[in-house]
Amino acid sequence: MTRGLPLALAALAAVLMAQTPADEQRDLNQALAEAGASPVEYLRAVEKHLQKYPDSPRRAELERAATRAAIEAHDGPRTILYGERVLARQAGDLVILAAVAQALLDSGAADAAPGALKYALRMEELYRQMPPGAPQSERGVAHALVLEARATGSAGRAQDALTLARRAFETFPNAESAREIARWCETLGKFEDAARALADAFTIPDAHSTDADRARDRGRMGELFERAKGSQSGLGDLVLGAYDRNVALLHARELRLRQSDPNAQLTDPLQFTLTATDGRKFAMAELKGRVVVLDFWATWCGPCRAQHPLYMQTAERFHGDAGVVFLSTDADDDHSLVKPFLDEAKWSGPVYFEDGLTRALEVFAFPTTIVLDKRGQVFSRLNGYVPERYVETLTGRVRAAVADRGAVQ
Repeated sequence: MTRGLPLALAALAAVLMAQTPADEQRDLNQALAEAGASPVEYLRAVEKHLQKYPDSPRRAELERAATRAAIEAHDGPRTILYGERVLARQAGDLVILAAVAQALLDSGAADAAPGALKYALRMEELYRQMPPGAPQSERGVAHALVLEARATGSAGRAQDALTLARRAFETFPNAESAREIARWCETLGKFEDAARALADAFTIPDAHSTDADRARDRGRMGELFERAKGSQSGLGDLVLGAYDRNVALLHARELRLRQSDPNAQLTDPLQFTLTATDGRKFAMAELKGRVVVLDFWATWCGPCRAQHPLYMQTAERFHGDAGVVFLSTDADDDHSLVKPFLDEAKWSGPVYFEDGLTRALEVFAFPTTIVLDKRGQVFSRLNGYVPERYVETLTGRVRAAVADRGAVQ
């Protein structure tokens, strides 16, 4: 997730806003100012700070920040080092659970499989606690099962791994689970089945698959089919069969998701229906012709808490302007956490759950502020925030959206 502000920056902003001793705060401010926007440099800054202040009262937050930075930097060893410390304190962060499990499996260490399996099982448990039919739940369970399959197979139980991989594909058919089926079919000498699984991976539309991924699937599929059959004669029929099979399968999945989630597959923000924390439904279509300012936040996000008063300060500048609407949008997976948080933090005004908007608007880090123009198109995006400039920057962008003639109906 390299688009937008790195998650490392968001996590470290929480630390910057925390009440730390003056000397430590000054040193941390200086270190981060020198680090720039690179997650690698942020990670180094945090590590140096922890070396200098091993008894820091913010150690838990700093180690969480280091984990997020390591994930952004694709640093497997440090993802494991700091991630396992974070998970030992609180094993409920789905992003860190997935990243640590994957990093352990990628490490190739002889003792990595049990730890990866433990974290993957915890992921599956958390995703299964989400509302039935929620698209993120099915996708998350499938990813957890893929990680379980990899860990199980790495421990020498290939047949069990294949069973888990097939369960992943049945839960949420995608290229990742199809490739995992192929991996363990090949290990078990089932080369034609492996080729068939790669035909699935090749033909299923998957936003997470690149052209290079598909090219590798196509090449390996041909090799395995030839190994099973002696030639590639009939390979085209295998691919066409996979295409027909998966078109029907994905259509059925889309219908199921639409029944449980009216926002499934939508991409236009103004077609979304949001749910308020009190259960009321709100159709975004009602906002067409107005400038909409969306603040995406989560209860676990320290910078979001610090940004909120500045967001409200900006909203107050447009109080009484019927052409501008500010929507506070929560992105927590567990909705039960939100109302207690709002009561404790004494946040006022309506709050809505994101209900798929983060997917449609490609929000990868929190806080993120998005300004939609009068047609509902993205006019401006603020990933993270700079405390000294946030209010003026956002005010200027909202006014520019209001004045934009191209956005008028």
